[in-house]
Amino acid sequence: MCGIAGIVALSATAPPPSREALLHMVGALAHRGPDERGLYRDRRAGLAHARLSVVDLLHGQQPLADVSGLTWIVFNGEIFNYVELRDKLIALGHRFRTRSDTEVVLHAYQAWGQAAFERMNGQWAVAIWDSAAGRLMLSRDRYGICPLYYCEHAGRVFFASEVKAIFAAETAIPRAFDPAGIDQTFTFWTVIPPQSVFEGVKELQPGHIRLYEGGVARETAFWEPHYPRISGSDPEWFTGSCDDAVEAVRGALEAATALRMVQADVPVGCYLSGGLDSSLVAALGRRFAGERFQTFSLRFADAEYDETYFQRLVAAATASEHHEVVISRRDIAAVFPEVVYHAERPILRTAPAPLFLLSKLVRERGIKVVLTGEGADEMFAGYDLFREGKVRRFWGRQPASSRRARLLERLYPYLSRSPVHQQAMARQFFGRDLHACDMPGFAHDTRWRTTSAIKRLFCPDMRGASQHRNAVSELLTPLPAEFSRWSFLAQDQYLEIRTLMSGYLLSSQGDRMLMAHSVEGRFPYLDDDVVALANSLPDAYKLRVLDEKHVLKRAAQPIVPPQVVARTKQPYRAPNALSFVGHDAPDYIREALSDTALRAANVFDPKSVAILLGKCRSKAGDGDLSNSDNMALVGVLSTQILHQQFIASRPGGADKAELRIDVDHEQRERVLA
Repeated sequence: MCGIAGIVALSATAPPPSREALLHMVGALAHRGPDERGLYRDRRAGLAHARLSVVDLLHGQQPLADVSGLTWIVFNGEIFNYVELRDKLIALGHRFRTRSDTEVVLHAYQAWGQAAFERMNGQWAVAIWDSAAGRLMLSRDRYGICPLYYCEHAGRVFFASEVKAIFAAETAIPRAFDPAGIDQTFTFWTVIPPQSVFEGVKELQPGHIRLYEGGVARETAFWEPHYPRISGSDPEWFTGSCDDAVEAVRGALEAATALRMVQADVPVGCYLSGGLDSSLVAALGRRFAGERFQTFSLRFADAEYDETYFQRLVAAATASEHHEVVISRRDIAAVFPEVVYHAERPILRTAPAPLFLLSKLVRERGIKVVLTGEGADEMFAGYDLFREGKVRRFWGRQPASSRRARLLERLYPYLSRSPVHQQAMARQFFGRDLHACDMPGFAHDTRWRTTSAIKRLFCPDMRGASQHRNAVSELLTPLPAEFSRWSFLAQDQYLEIRTLMSGYLLSSQGDRMLMAHSVEGRFPYLDDDVVALANSLPDAYKLRVLDEKHVLKRAAQPIVPPQVVARTKQPYRAPNALSFVGHDAPDYIREALSDTALRAANVFDPKSVAILLGKCRSKAGDGDLSNSDNMALVGVLSTQILHQQFIASRPGGADKAELRIDVDHEQRERVLA
């Protein structure tokens, strides 16, 4: 992974990009690419690149040009099938100067145009500038693993891997919260691209291409999630038995993991949570790791969150060189401002903070690339949300049935306030709107309602802006044409991928926490072939009655310790609001939540926040905070920190590291003129 940035003039009257602005942009991305820097500049465009060297270490510097020197690329990511694509391009007459996948992307785009991205299996954010045609092309991978933002301002488009690089380019670029982005965040836990939390800044949608030509922008999708139709005989369904599916899933995952292990010129490690997903990836990854295989785990001082026993079981089974970091509430509070700075959005959970510290450990051990288990729950129906949707729909067919309602007791067994312990409250909460059990978003509406309750803390201005829009309706209105023909489980999976996975898990918990310490994450469960296979499986192979990830568990049985396969699912969690309300809470919390700071940000009502903070402090001893209060305090604090870092002050800045590539056509043309 790397960091990319650029400025392109969209009109003849717009000034050319300055060298200083590009240096500021690439400097703000130094953490994404500490190994090399490069710039390209002509009269209309400037490209900047910060490189994390993973493939073709000696070559492949960027920005990289084609043979003519007229078309330039900056690329962040990995194309795991680039060797096969390279061979096809050579057969078409293309000649290569490097072994990098970056050059393959450039040639593929020249050979096949936008259709090139349909052929790529990988994760990427890329910009290609055709100086002869005056055309800028931006593209982002199918699931948004790699971030890419753009801002159209004063006749130019600014783009970058992170917002801080855009804001670092020029002081004239406005910096303010976008009420729509804040409203989405406090509904879905995240923004939904192209929306961002900053006014005037957009996030390129996953699976999309954006073209700028002749001063006009056009955006198209090269890929969208797809599932077989439930009615009729759809040939896209997997037609084999469950046993056949088990073998197919294991084979597809093994191939995907192998690609992500061998397509690197540096050692590849693995995150190990102790759950099924990362354990299976670690077991498969060990086969391709050579003599030394390093695994990395989080431990928690709070026993409620700790999974050490299972982590060490898998580490022993894979004979890995295992590393651990123990996280306390104080650790979370100490690094939280850095976490927000890298996340670049409000976060409603502290879960990214331990992952920030874990990636630091990875980098300290000399590892640049790690495999993770993200995507398994979305592709193979692992979340309690999917089980909840199935239970509530079953109950909704006979809403007066007390027996059907008792199935709620099977949900969320790891929570102290779970339906098992709070049956009356659970029936009231989960029993709302059962008549809408056939409607899109039904399985998610309990989460969205719970999160939206935090909006009670909004100040009058933000509350007014929120009341004039309906984030859920805006999400559910432009659904794919085939959506209603998919099974309910497929519909739930699609919405989970569109919201929480792309915007939160792969961003706030994923790329941003990894790249904060210059570590690249790779995701075998998001391999094209694995996803296509998972989407084709009958629902019962994934969610068998209420047994989540049924086919994946069976695929893991021969190679993962039985204690891990059989354990009750426990999602990754971390201490939340209690990290910020103890007697030793850092001073920045008091400053961020002060009346003055709250009024300056103009998102939350100071009196309401004071009441919430007092409530959380009073519970600091017994730890009995509700889910809503936990999310509220973390969300308010992260939003306030974000305002301090990105709006009240200008983020980023110049970094005077030496440039490996420095092509300045604009300067040369100016001298010749």
